[in-house]
Amino acid sequence: MAHEEDALEHERASWKPSPGLAVAVPDPVQNPGLPPHRERITDKDPAAMQRAVRTVYTLFYLSLAGSIWAVAAYMLFPIESGQIVDIRHNNLFIGLGIALALLAIGIGAIHWSKAVMSDKEHIEPRHATRGRDVTREGAVAVFREANEESGFGRRTAIRGSLIAALVASVLPGITLFRGLAPESSPENPIAGDPAALLSHTMWKKGERLAHDPTGEPIRAADLTLGSAVHVIPQSLAELSHSDGYLEEKAKAIVLLMRMLPEQIVEAEDRKSWSYNGIVAYSKVCTHVGCPVALYEQQTHHLLCPCHQSQFDVTHGAAVIFGPAARPLPQLPITVDSEGYLIAQSDFTEPVGPSFWERH
Repeated sequence: MAHEEDALEHERASWKPSPGLAVAVPDPVQNPGLPPHRERITDKDPAAMQRAVRTVYTLFYLSLAGSIWAVAAYMLFPIESGQIVDIRHNNLFIGLGIALALLAIGIGAIHWSKAVMSDKEHIEPRHATRGRDVTREGAVAVFREANEESGFGRRTAIRGSLIAALVASVLPGITLFRGLAPESSPENPIAGDPAALLSHTMWKKGERLAHDPTGEPIRAADLTLGSAVHVIPQSLAELSHSDGYLEEKAKAIVLLMRMLPEQIVEAEDRKSWSYNGIVAYSKVCTHVGCPVALYEQQTHHLLCPCHQSQFDVTHGAAVIFGPAARPLPQLPITVDSEGYLIAQSDFTEPVGPSFWERH
């Protein structure tokens, strides 16, 4: 049976048509051309065209209203109080305003293109792109034709509403930036100074290192080799959200690691900043401020998950890879009489990303 199948296969492969035998060849695919043009209702009925135009600029003005509402919501529902209800209302109503602004622009633009702009099919032949003088004239002609087909130049209601909606759509984002740098006041004179704000945290001499978020103090003897512990100042755990808990934590968070003392290469002026192989570094990446929380025990490298900056803990958290511009700030630590880890002082340099005002 196998020999018969091999013979058949060989016969099929070696078959050739005889010279007198006609072989049918399928016709090539013909160009079907464009389907018959189907006029829209707005092309046949001037009243329908006017309704479509009104719909488009109404959507653009609705987008404008959404942007204004987002800015107003930022003022009506301030989050400075720290109350969870105010924060929820702020996020909800600002989000609704921005969503309405962007959605209305998108729907209006689509409806404009489908119901108002020219609906004539045309074929644009390909041609070589050459840097000739007539190219500029051709570009001007294209823009002029596009203006005629879209009606942008003569439909003033659509044009004005679109421009107003686009200008207003960026206002909510600009407004939200205000909350990133509060203005200074007699009660808080450094509020408007980023260098001063980031140069001082809740760490101070004698402040105990505590587990995040419980606030339980940490004994040096409890840390094992290769461990990495998320740390906050002990006094931070006593703050409420309305007293600036999140703002202070964002600056003071620390990662505590233990390795063999001989593995640490310390600068002369920092030999007293660690304790028996235990070192503490700011957890805020010096690139854009993401939390550096991934610790590799074998290489003693810290990794920022946002943009893959890597820091070598054995060499002062120096940058060995990625876009970060400087090492992580180190917190000087020691132990108190009860064996608890404490800070010797605050950070000696600003925490967080590099910035122009930093000295």
